Amino acid sequence: MGDGSRGLAMVRAVAWWTVLRLVLVLLWLFAAATAWWTAPRQHDYDQARADVAAGRVVAYQWGDSWDRSRRGWFDVAELRSSGQLGPLFGWRTADGRVRWTNTATFGAVTAAAADGGGSYAGPGAAALARDLRAAGLEQRAGGAQTSVRVGTQIGFMLLVTFLVVLVGGPAPALGTRWYWFWLVFLAPFGLGLLWWLGLERPWSGRAAALPGVVGVDQRRYTGLLGFAFGLLSALGISLLTMVLHGVLGDWWVPQPGG
Repeated sequence: MGDGSRGLAMVRAVAWWTVLRLVLVLLWLFAAATAWWTAPRQHDYDQARADVAAGRVVAYQWGDSWDRSRRGWFDVAELRSSGQLGPLFGWRTADGRVRWTNTATFGAVTAAAADGGGSYAGPGAAALARDLRAAGLEQRAGGAQTSVRVGTQIGFMLLVTFLVVLVGGPAPALGTRWYWFWLVFLAPFGLGLLWWLGLERPWSGRAAALPGVVGVDQRRYTGLLGFAFGLLSALGISLLTMVLHGVLGDWWVPQPGG
C-alpha cells in the first residue's frame, strides 16, 4: 500500500514538472517571437512620410540615440532623446511593428518644403513634423515601443521561476546550483534556460535517475565553469548576431543603429 502511494505521488510529481516545463517553453517562445516581431527595423525617410500620410502611424517618438543599457533576455534597444526632436524618428503601425528612420537623410525636394525653426534636429525632421500635423497625428506622440515590454515582463517571470525551482526544487545533478545560475543568467535570450529545461533535474528523466546526493564519484560542473560558459555564449551569440545581420539584413536580424 505504501509503495503504491509513493509510486502514485512520483507519477503526479513527474506530470506536474512536465506541465510546468511545457508552460515555460511556450512562454519563452511567445516572448522571443514578440521581441523579434516588435524589434525596431530601419526604413527609409520616404517610407516614414508615406506611413504618416496614410494614417498608418499608431504612435511615434523622436530620439537622437539608442539606449542599449537594458540587459533583459528579450529587451530591445529603445530611442532616447536629450531634448532635441530627432534626427531619429520611430513609429509603430497597427500590426505592432516598430519602424525607425534617420531624418537627416532626405531629398532636396523635402528640404525645400520643410518647416524650419523649433527644436527639430534639421529640415528633414521639421518636414516630417509638418506631415504629422497635416495628418492630424500629433496626439499620437509617445509610446511607440510600449509593446516591446511584453517580452521583458515574460522574461522576468521566467527568470523568477527559474530561481525558485533552482533554490527550492530538487538538487541539480549535472551541475551545481551556482553553475546553472551563472549559465542561465549570462546566456542571452534565455537560451541557458532552455538548456536547463532540457538537461537538468527535475525536467530531464535521465538527470532525475541520477543519485540525489552527489558523491566524489560523480563530479558536477561548478559555478566557475557556469560563469565561463555564460560569458562565452554571450560573446559567441553576439558575434553570430552581427554576422547574420550583415548577411540576412535588418528584417530578419534587426539591430537598431547597427
